[in-house]
Amino acid sequence: MSTDQDPPESHSQTLDHNRTAWDRKVQQRDRFARPAKDEDFRDPLALVDRWGWLGGSVVGKRILCLGAGGGRQGPLYAAAGGIVTVVDISPAQLELDRQVAAERKLALTTVEASMDDLSMLGTADFDVVINPVSTCYLPDLRSVYAEVARLLADGGTYISQHKTPTSLQTDIRRSPGGYELIEPYYRRGPLPAVAGSRHREEGTLEYLHRWEELIGLMCRNGFVIEDLVEPMHAKEDAEADSFADRSRYVAPYVRIKARRVGQAAQQESRGAIWLPGS
Repeated sequence: MSTDQDPPESHSQTLDHNRTAWDRKVQQRDRFARPAKDEDFRDPLALVDRWGWLGGSVVGKRILCLGAGGGRQGPLYAAAGGIVTVVDISPAQLELDRQVAAERKLALTTVEASMDDLSMLGTADFDVVINPVSTCYLPDLRSVYAEVARLLADGGTYISQHKTPTSLQTDIRRSPGGYELIEPYYRRGPLPAVAGSRHREEGTLEYLHRWEELIGLMCRNGFVIEDLVEPMHAKEDAEADSFADRSRYVAPYVRIKARRVGQAAQQESRGAIWLPGS
């Protein structure tokens, strides 16, 4: 098991490792490297926005799907009428997006890049950023949130989903008392390699991010949290050690809706006291 004393991987090593891992997952037709199916396009927005956070329509909206290659997110938002750009570190994942777009005559742009360096994209170029589970593949979220804040227009929506820190701390096997915490909360470096878990992606380097990083850093970069949900994956009658059984004890994911506020609004809010009903 890794300890706080283990030397962290270099940034470039992490990017290279995870790029190769996800390219391999495309070859293996991993569950997160499978394009959207025909039935997914019958009502694409309802499928990707089941909580209705995007107001029922994305027609004409400039949407960045961040860390979201694989032929699913980008094509579905494009089919719903969005003007879509997909960013991913894996060229093989992006090729799936291009294939689906060509087959369905959808317009979308693909960019091969890491989430923490989006300098090739323009300031305030997007109305919506969709960031499915992918922040766990980077050791530091500060640059990710700073880039999202730069790319979003004032008032823009940032929807992100993350692996919860508790889930990344917790053993994949059930003990007599439930599922035990086996990883420290305050830690450096990637998590230990794992096999046979649907809560982790084999072959990738994953990092635990504390709540202070997931939520606090987001707020400090000019976002106001508007909603937060924990998607339900638990089942009462699930078999021990299964994804659904472990999810009874530990919420695997958190999904956050945030709003980008302008610089003026940020300055006005500094030092202000929030009161219920205000």
